[in-house]
Amino acid sequence: MNKEELEIGKKYEIHSYKHDGKIHRTWDEAILVEINDDYLIFGNEKTKVTEADGRSWRTKEPAVLCFFYKNWFNIIGQNKKNGIYYYCNMASPFLIEENTIKYIDYDLDLRVFPDGSFKVLDRGEYKYHKTIMKYPENVDKILKYDLTKLINLVKNKNSVFEKGKVEYYCNLYSKIR
Repeated sequence: MNKEELEIGKKYEIHSYKHDGKIHRTWDEAILVEINDDYLIFGNEKTKVTEADGRSWRTKEPAVLCFFYKNWFNIIGQNKKNGIYYYCNMASPFLIEENTIKYIDYDLDLRVFPDGSFKVLDRGEYKYHKTIMKYPENVDKILKYDLTKLINLVKNKNSVFEKGKVEYYCNLYSKIR
């Protein structure tokens, strides 16, 4: 799907896969709220999430989802009562097919807290899957490079880490929805 076919206010699903092509997790709704040259912004709230094993749950708070055309990560800004939290997935750049956002999840995650501190998560899972799914060396290098790029965005408060951005997009989502 090219940018001209995208539609603000349209509902999309999200499908996350693993490197071996197996489904990892799905979200039943993401509303497109902004189209940029480098990324797309979606919003959702109380969205049904289904795990690969069939278990499902619902998100609790409004969230802003930022999917990049070229970067190997995506960012979820969660507007919680006690501040903005970010959950960042190291993942392939997305594509959209049949109104579904698709990407490959590469295990490593970055959790960013309201005070700006952060923690890299799931290094062991990444190492394990890198071995059993045989991640190519170039993918490993790209992910490490883009993790550094992501951490620099956090430290410099750029992109959706800029103060007030998540709240702005949450308000935009509320108006569009």
